[in-house]
Amino acid sequence: MGKQNRWKDHYTDRAREEKWLARSVYKLEEIDKKHRLIRRGQRLLDLGCYPGSWSQYCIKRVGDRGEVTGIDLKQPDRFSAPNFRFIEADIFHLDTDWLAREVGQRDAVISDLAPQTTGVRVADASRSLDLAERALEIALAVLKKNGHFLCKIFEGEDLKAFRDRSHSYFSQMRLIRPSAVRKRSREVYLLGLNRVKQ
Repeated sequence: MGKQNRWKDHYTDRAREEKWLARSVYKLEEIDKKHRLIRRGQRLLDLGCYPGSWSQYCIKRVGDRGEVTGIDLKQPDRFSAPNFRFIEADIFHLDTDWLAREVGQRDAVISDLAPQTTGVRVADASRSLDLAERALEIALAVLKKNGHFLCKIFEGEDLKAFRDRSHSYFSQMRLIRPSAVRKRSREVYLLGLNRVKQ
C-alpha cells in the first residue's frame, strides 16, 4: 500500500479521470504541443509501448487516416484500435531490416523505453543509454526524411556524447524535461527534429 501511495500524484489522478492508461501520457502531450511532433495522417512507431498510453494518445492525434505500430515485450491489454498494430519483440533482438520491410517508412519514432532500475545511478544510466542507442538504430532504419525521433534517457556522463552523435542525423536536437517527470527522477527526453537525408 505504501509503495502505491508513494507514486500517486495529481498526474496519476488526472490520467484516471481523463481515461488515459498511464500518467506518462502528459510527458508526450507536453512535448507534442510545444514541438508539433505528431500530426493527422502520420504513421508512427512506438517503442516500449506498454501499457499503451503513448499509443493511445498518438491514435487520437493521427486520426483515422494515420497508423501506429507499438513494440514491446508485453502487449497493452487495455488498449486497441483499428489502426493500431502490436509487435511483440525484444528490441535488442529485433531485425531492423525485417522491421523496415514490415512497417514501412515512419513519420516519427517515439520511445519511452526504460530499464529495470537497480538504484545504482551509473548502472541505471548505462542501461538507459543502451536502450536509447538501440531506439536510435531502429529509428534510423524506418524514419522518412524530415521524420522525428523522441526517446527517454537517464541523465549520466555519456548523455552529452549520445546527444552530439544523434544530432548528426537530425537538423535540430533538443533535450527536454517535461513537467510530468517526477521530481526525483533523472529521466529526460531527447528530441531529434527533421531527419536529414541519408
